[in-house]
Amino acid sequence: MHRIVVLALDGVIPFELGTPARIFGAAAGADGGPLYEIVTCTLDGGPVRTDADFSIVAGYGAEALTEADTVVIPASRTLGPIATEGRLPEPLAEAIGRIRPGTRLVSICTAAYVLAAAGLLDGRPATTHWRHAASFQRLFPRVKVDPDVLFVDDGDVLTSAGVAAGIDLCLHIVRRDHGSEVANHVARRCVVPPWRDGGQAQFIVRPIPDQPATGTAATRAWALERLHRPLPLAELAAHARMSPRTFTRRFRQETGVSPGQWLTLQRLELARRLLETGDLPVDGVAARAGFGTAASLRQHMQATVGVSPLAYRRTFRSAEGRTSGPGSSVRGPGRPKDRPAPGPATLPAPARGSAVAEMLATEIEEHPDVAVGEAVVDHPS
Repeated sequence: MHRIVVLALDGVIPFELGTPARIFGAAAGADGGPLYEIVTCTLDGGPVRTDADFSIVAGYGAEALTEADTVVIPASRTLGPIATEGRLPEPLAEAIGRIRPGTRLVSICTAAYVLAAAGLLDGRPATTHWRHAASFQRLFPRVKVDPDVLFVDDGDVLTSAGVAAGIDLCLHIVRRDHGSEVANHVARRCVVPPWRDGGQAQFIVRPIPDQPATGTAATRAWALERLHRPLPLAELAAHARMSPRTFTRRFRQETGVSPGQWLTLQRLELARRLLETGDLPVDGVAARAGFGTAASLRQHMQATVGVSPLAYRRTFRSAEGRTSGPGSSVRGPGRPKDRPAPGPATLPAPARGSAVAEMLATEIEEHPDVAVGEAVVDHPS
């Protein structure tokens, strides 16, 4: 039987610690027997503190790692020099050294810091919680960090984004090991979707930064009230009483992006809020947010968030925005049964870097005076 060893470090987060046992423990063969043996260990076999108000006692010490087929390291709040210096404390380095070559390695959330500090992610694609992706990349420049995906499968090394993305990764491993039928059964038992569309990009909140009432700030505030209609560069510059060239230069200095890029981001944020909280059809959301057509909105959301407007609404619609009555079932996006399980790759594939995203960036840069949404190419959701 495949043996999974979960290494609990000091400060381990209980949710992430329990995820492997819950998901892999629910995987059963045709005879109903378990498909995995799950063992939890600590560095010395003694209790470890969690980030909650209790400690846990594991049945094994680091010696359990020598017999593992898969090692899973959940996130910890107290990584210490691992997160600040990229250095493993000696006891942890010795424990990692016990792992046999060829053992599958899995990190959940910020546990990617542990694999990276051990040099196990050098030259490899990986991910971690989006809030830590930038600092992670600075600390480990040799790792190919993808902050947008829910998880990365690079064959014998797999990393997940934060918190619930660990569930997605564990389900993916079950699917890879035993097929979609077993993974779907596990998902039903655990009452989670067997597959989630999109990646971390859809969960990242990008608030509008506060700016002093100088420069282009007043024009930005004015534009936010008029996102539903075209806003050419010439009109924005005229409102700010600047020439288009001066306005564009000042705008970039204050926001870090061009006026066209900024407008697209604000329209996307408005569209996301409307999809989350309202009942407008996609056509209505597109018009209200200034994209003109549903096709344009789909195109932009696929390129930046990685999901269609309808998939985004199913995932994020708030209780206030639902029209279903009490006790109704609201289903989120799932993985179609006939969709083949993906092989080792960065999954789910983000739209960032796609031809659509490149086209949008080119359109914005080359034609900043054309309002977003005036010219679109249909992109089915």
